[in-house]
Amino acid sequence: RCSVDNRVTRVAWLNRSSILYAGNDKWCLDPRVVLLANTKTQYSIQIQDVDVYDEGPYTCSVQTDNHPKTSRVHLIVQVSPKITEISSDISINEGGNVSLTCIATGRPDPTITWRHISPKAVGFISEDEYLEITGITREQSGEYECSASNDVAAPVVQRVKVTVNYPPYISDAKSTGVPVGQKGILLCEASAVPSADFQWYKDDKRLAEGQKGLKVENKAFFSRLTFFNVSEQDYGNYTCVASNQLGNTNASMILYEEKTPALTPWKGPGAVHDGNNGAWRRGVPVWLLTLPLAQLARHF
Repeated sequence: RCSVDNRVTRVAWLNRSSILYAGNDKWCLDPRVVLLANTKTQYSIQIQDVDVYDEGPYTCSVQTDNHPKTSRVHLIVQVSPKITEISSDISINEGGNVSLTCIATGRPDPTITWRHISPKAVGFISEDEYLEITGITREQSGEYECSASNDVAAPVVQRVKVTVNYPPYISDAKSTGVPVGQKGILLCEASAVPSADFQWYKDDKRLAEGQKGLKVENKAFFSRLTFFNVSEQDYGNYTCVASNQLGNTNASMILYEEKTPALTPWKGPGAVHDGNNGAWRRGVPVWLLTLPLAQLARHF
């Protein structure tokens, strides 16, 4: 906008050295530039669909009583942040080095930050376009978020998934006691990336899936060995082996016989044990046994 008064005889808008409008006459070919007002008090133009190339100085030139005057305004074009380049998802072995890149554009230049999306992570881990992780551990696997912000609009974010491969380790393998004829279960839990393959051995003999009386159930992080009807021959030492392409580990456990506890004979209600001869007397309250005969007669 350019404010004028009744002394003004000629008006024009210029962009740098190029004339946009002279009075009501349009001099530029850009259809986005239009004349909004040419009155006794205001001479205004509008630039539609502003582009970064429109940034720069604009000059309102007026002629007053044969004396030219100019008024200059500088157009600053702001651009929301946009992430133009970011690293792809990556899979790496534990102990390796990782380099992540996040490139963003915007006006003013956006601020780039990286953070690890993890319950244990606190705050940003990098305030730069590049994130370097040396000797990565399994705890550092997961998603990493790049955020680009410049206060023109809401920050834009994108994520990169980092998968850390490591050999199996068995976290739980316990011996179990089961009575003969009962159902028994041996459980082997292992963590690994990629997921571990499980194998079971009794002594040095590998147990096959579908073997009579047995069931082997393998999942991503555990294997379950079920005995449907435990016999004397089932008792012994068992070994669980967990493996992937990075290595293997094993754990031993014992399936042992658990004796059924002996039942204590039930003596019935009101039974009292005589400490002298070990006999049980039924139906006689203890307090009556301590009363003299005379008192008993009076009582009844």
